[in-house]
Amino acid sequence: MLTETKHVMVAVDDDAARTALIENLEADGYEPTAALTLEHARSCLSRELDAVIVNLGADTTKLVDLVRDGEQHADPWLPILAGTSSPDLFYPVRLLERGADDVIYEPWFYFEVRARLSALLRRARAGSSPVVLRAGKLRVDVRGRCAWIGETQIKLTAREFDLLRVLVAEPDRVFTRGELLSSVWGLGDWARTRTLDSHAARLRQRLNEAGGGSWVRNVWGVGYRLMDGEFHPMQRPSLPGSLV
Repeated sequence: MLTETKHVMVAVDDDAARTALIENLEADGYEPTAALTLEHARSCLSRELDAVIVNLGADTTKLVDLVRDGEQHADPWLPILAGTSSPDLFYPVRLLERGADDVIYEPWFYFEVRARLSALLRRARAGSSPVVLRAGKLRVDVRGRCAWIGETQIKLTAREFDLLRVLVAEPDRVFTRGELLSSVWGLGDWARTRTLDSHAARLRQRLNEAGGGSWVRNVWGVGYRLMDGEFHPMQRPSLPGSLV
């Protein structure tokens, strides 16, 4: 049972599926808002929402973009569960890379929808804890989703922040590619995608520009780790792999 009412937008263009989701969510104590089209969903975006369930066909990615851009004052970190019936096996990967937090295949099986929605809300609550992580001059405010090197605030995208949050939690640990793909994108290391490498490269550039030195380190054949930009690699505890 829910301890508090959660507001969920159900942006689904299939009338029967949308109606079934709305009725079941209401029965489980949620407060759902129906949206039939992209424009309808845009008008319903607000900071009162706790999550979004979406399948608007070709407009699904557009709604994800609107949320992540903070359209209509929406929370840009709003949990998004995207549905798909596309036969393209890489479409779910593209949805996750675009900013969806989880993807579910249709036809909708409500008990799976409820479980995945509950998991997203649980993670959102955990991420709202007032925690500040530190590594040298780097500070990461998990609750405010902000990061600084010294007094310089670093501008990060949602995924770049998620990647940094994982790395800074254990700055001397090497995270494998599989661990990072799972923690940040919800993927396994089986996924053939360069998204981790491209996000790590952009994160490295942003940190380097803000504080100098080299912060995000690639451990060849393993994954990535965070390194305080003030230190030379040889001054850190030795780790497996070659640092570059």
